[in-house]
Amino acid sequence: MRTVLIFGAGRSASSLIQYLLAKSAEEQLHLVIADLSMELAQKKTNNHPNATPIALDILNELERQKAIQQADIVISMLPAHLHIEIAKDCILYKKNMVTASYISDEMQALDTVVKENGLLFMNEVGLDPGIDHMSAMKVIDEIKEKGGKMLLFESFCGGLVAPENDTNLWNYKFTWAPRNVVLAGQGGAAKFIQEGTYKYIPYCNVFRRTEFLEVEGFGRFEAYSNRDSLKYRTVYGLEDVLTLYRGTIRRVGFSKAWNMFVQLGMTDDSYTMDGSETMSYRQFTNSFLPYHPTDSVEIKTRLILKIDQDDIMWDKLVELDLFNPNKIVGLKEATPAQILQKILSDSWTLQEQDKDMIVMYHKFGFELNGIKSQIDSKMVSIGENQTYTAMSKTVGLPVAMTTLLILNGKINSKGVQLPIMKEVYQPILKELEEYGIVFKEDNVPYLGYNIDQESV
Repeated sequence: MRTVLIFGAGRSASSLIQYLLAKSAEEQLHLVIADLSMELAQKKTNNHPNATPIALDILNELERQKAIQQADIVISMLPAHLHIEIAKDCILYKKNMVTASYISDEMQALDTVVKENGLLFMNEVGLDPGIDHMSAMKVIDEIKEKGGKMLLFESFCGGLVAPENDTNLWNYKFTWAPRNVVLAGQGGAAKFIQEGTYKYIPYCNVFRRTEFLEVEGFGRFEAYSNRDSLKYRTVYGLEDVLTLYRGTIRRVGFSKAWNMFVQLGMTDDSYTMDGSETMSYRQFTNSFLPYHPTDSVEIKTRLILKIDQDDIMWDKLVELDLFNPNKIVGLKEATPAQILQKILSDSWTLQEQDKDMIVMYHKFGFELNGIKSQIDSKMVSIGENQTYTAMSKTVGLPVAMTTLLILNGKINSKGVQLPIMKEVYQPILKELEEYGIVFKEDNVPYLGYNIDQESV
């Protein structure tokens, strides 16, 4: 039996574990599932004979190293900042490693020593990053192999609620880390290239500059800009591309509404608010508004945001209970962003019967034989339930598939890598189709770039 050590038994690991257990007999696998919570680890094993749950504190060096030493390959589904110590131990005991996280500077710094030890640390092999890389490189490579020249590449992805469970005015529920949603767009201006010119969108305007997308059978969406669209220009071999843009997908109207929080300052995470523990939702809202001896919190909010009482934007704020004097924040020394996250979680948490949805959309503009053309590639995945979500499936399955490819000697690359090589993306994309993760590619007229439109 070959031992696969999995650090982290959270929601994103559900489909990963299910896949590997289903393959465990034919592939001679034994899974060791390590989590701080023994109960959670046991739940994910489902009493399978080829799985062993263990309670493990990742910061306990002796426990961590013992587990790694006994493994044939290591998967880390923990938060990205915890990967580095695991990675160092994998070098020490000469174990290959797989993660779904972005490659950090610390991880990249290990590249030389990982290669020297003949190891492979495959990162960014989940959804986004992950499936986005693989599905993009497939089409880009095909275009280049035909002699085409890339002119435009746009890539969008979003975690949303499935249409049948879309029950609030925001057309949104948390399907991943709520904190990341609240802090989206912060930390510097969004940057991209448009028709050969560098463009920058400051945080105050990110949610007012959107691009619209149509997905057959699912309607219209919008996308706001990711912070750094240029990060993968060299990785994708798009150094000369005229337009390069990456964005996050939401339902139309979300960004304009979210911008109200940005204007008020509720997404700020740089300071704590006095008395936050006993503060009501209404007091929280009022703390961002000017003093007035007679005007109510509602009137002041409408005035400062310039919205009418019959505007849908007003209804969206009311729906969140922002003006409720009886709901208490209950968080000590909390930042505005932390308090906003708490408030939104009241309304945007997926219910037990709710399903989530992943939407991914790529645009490839290119010139071939003197003719400009465009390929649009779209993928929609809907979750089964609250354990086997679309997010869990699209993150966990490619991690599991990559792990098997490495164990079976099907990937020859070494070092700290991304899944952009054919030996990685071809078999994974093909197998993902068996699980309903299918990209539909259409030839469409070349339209160029239209990010400068305002959302309505």
